[in-house]
Parts: sequence; structure tokens; C-alpha cells
Amino acid sequence: MSADPAAAGELLARVFLTRVVEPGDEAGGRWVRRCGPQEAVSLLREGAPHPPGVSERRWAGLLARAERARPVRDLEVAREAGVRFVCPGDTEWPGQLDDLGDARPLGLWVRGLPNLRMWALRSVAVVGARACTAYGAHMAAGLAAQLAEHGWVVVSGGAYGVDGAAHRGALGAGGATVAVLACGVDRPYPRGHTELLSRIAEQGLVIGELPPGEHPTPSRFVLRNRVIAALTRGTVVVEAAHRSGSLVTARAAQRLGRHTMGVPGPVTSALSAGVHELLRGEAALVTDAAEVTELVGDMGELAPDRRGPVLPRDLLAAGARRVLAALPGARAAPVDEIARAAQTTRDDAVARLYELRSLGYVERHGDGWKLTRQAVISVRGDRGRCGPDLFGRPGEPGRP
Repeated sequence: MSADPAAAGELLARVFLTRVVEPGDEAGGRWVRRCGPQEAVSLLREGAPHPPGVSERRWAGLLARAERARPVRDLEVAREAGVRFVCPGDTEWPGQLDDLGDARPLGLWVRGLPNLRMWALRSVAVVGARACTAYGAHMAAGLAAQLAEHGWVVVSGGAYGVDGAAHRGALGAGGATVAVLACGVDRPYPRGHTELLSRIAEQGLVIGELPPGEHPTPSRFVLRNRVIAALTRGTVVVEAAHRSGSLVTARAAQRLGRHTMGVPGPVTSALSAGVHELLRGEAALVTDAAEVTELVGDMGELAPDRRGPVLPRDLLAAGARRVLAALPGARAAPVDEIARAAQTTRDDAVARLYELRSLGYVERHGDGWKLTRQAVISVRGDRGRCGPDLFGRPGEPGRP
């Protein structure tokens, strides 16, 4: 605890209030902001009449919760578990969480050694379906590993499915990852991720708003997502059905002015329907870490151009390509016919044909011109006899 009495009082008051006010409670957050954390605690401990803006029924519920609040004990339990409490205004507090306004956390319980504020400065959320497909798990793990290798912190919710795959991908790459829980950080949830969350705490950070021992609820999962969105520069949704909780994270990111991204999936998959709906809106389509960092990174972090294989015809000038494409595949053609098909003059067609002949693409047959055997042979490789030819045209079965 801080040696500064004022700071120590503020910390104890905020720890007290984490037992009383639910995460994301804007009305409670507004009341605490207006009267200050320590004054709020005094009113609760004294059992004062309900303050303006707080109904009598709601106040009774807050008073009942306040009766069981033991901030000193919570700090002792946390310390024994290697957990610290970080308040707004502390040097470790991530300032971007202030964008949540009255829904800002009262404080965060943090398990792990790294500095949360520094890690949050270069972080990306990777979230998605709990019951994800093998494709979703593969994409989440690969994306997280690539981000970690490029020095980005991967933030997720520690859940089954995409969240777990993202955490494992970052850890497997020797990178940094943060799990944001909807329960006490000393209480691993889901149970099946106990070992994973322990690894994250050793190599990264496990954080949450709720005091030691608190259990998750459906509403706490939903409200936890706003912290993931606010903490990071952008949110990537890998797989999500129409009612997925990860869409809550994405929409929170959009409201906060953060980048929102989606990884496309099969149009026949219900687990990609929510992502595709995002992509029809303001979300950006991404397929790898380079495309993510192009959006959330610093100026100059550009994704490489995506191109297919270079075909021989790509090296020709546009006019020569048009003339080449105008030649019939199996017979010689007169210059006038070739010029009409290429939409050019006869003189230009003749000049292009002689250029193509020097490159081995065409040959003269009397008064006409014909493709050479080199130009007709298909570039099949592993694609069979119907692969595209040197000009990118579909091959035909039985063609020489």
C-alpha cells in the first residue's frame, strides 16, 4: 500500500467499491465520480439516506453489499496470490480506459509482472466464438503468433475457443498476452483453462475488475468486453455467430473509435455470419497480422501487396497483350481479323505481331499469323490438363 495517506485512502475506497458497484454500472460510476470514492464509502458505511439520483431500492441493495466489503482483507488475499490493485491515476493505469467515461473500471486487479500501461500501448484484441471451428482456432492462433512476433500484445478473454487459441498462439511464439477475466483473477475460469491462465500470468498478465474470489455471471462476461475494447488499439473478430459476445466487443470498439476488424470465413458457416455482418458495416477485412498492423500500427507499417503468380503475358506491353489475345487458338488468322479483334489499326497489329514473333509467341503462316507451340502449351503443373495457358486463358481438354 502507498506511503501517501491520501493515495492509500483512495486505494482502499476503490477496493471497497469493487465489492459494491458492478462492473460497467454507469449510474454507480457517475455517483462515485460526483462525490468521490472516499465520500461514497463514508455514505455507504454510515447507512446514509439514498443520495439524489439513486433510488431507495437501489440504495438498499448497495448498502447490503457494503456490509460485506472488507478492503484490507481483499488486499491481503490478493497479495498472497501475487495480485496487485491498480487505480485510475496510478502510473500503471492505462489512460485509454478513461474513454469509457462513467463505465470506466473503479480499478483493476492485476496478476503478473509486466507493466499494464506499457503493454496496453501496443496491444490488439483477438476475440471470437467459444465453440469455434478448426478453421477459427487455426486463424486465431496463427494471427496471434504473427502479432506477437511483430512485438504486439495480444489481448483476449481467456475463454474456450478463439480466445484460448489466441492466447496459446501468442505464448507459443514467445510473445506477450493479456487475459481479461469476468471474475476474480485468483479464480481461474473456465476451470479447463487453469493451466493456460497460470502460463499467461507467468509470461504475461491476467486482469479483471472483480475482487478476489468473485465468480462470473452472464452480465459480467458481457460488460468485461468493454474493457478489452477500450484497452487495445483495435479488435479482430475471428469467428462469431449473430448473437456472439465477441460482437459486443467489436461494437464497443467502434463506439470508442478503435479499429474493428474481421477475419472472413465460409459463407455457409453460421459461426462466420456475425463477422460477415460486421464486414458489411464499418469493420475492415483482415487475413493476417500484416493487415492488422497496417490499421493499428504506426505510419509506414504497411501490408505487402497481394499478387498472384506472374505469367509470361504479364511482362508484355498492354498493346502486345491485346494482339496476342486476339489470335485464334487453333488456326492462322489474317492481320485484318487480328486487328479488329484487338481493336487497333492494321499497322499497329503488324508491329505487335513482329514484336511477339521475336519473343517466340507467334509465327507467320503465309498471309496469316498463328500461335506457336510454346504459346499454346498449357501451364498445368498440379492443376491438370485444363489449367490456364501462358496467356491466362482457360485450357481446353484435348488441346495440344
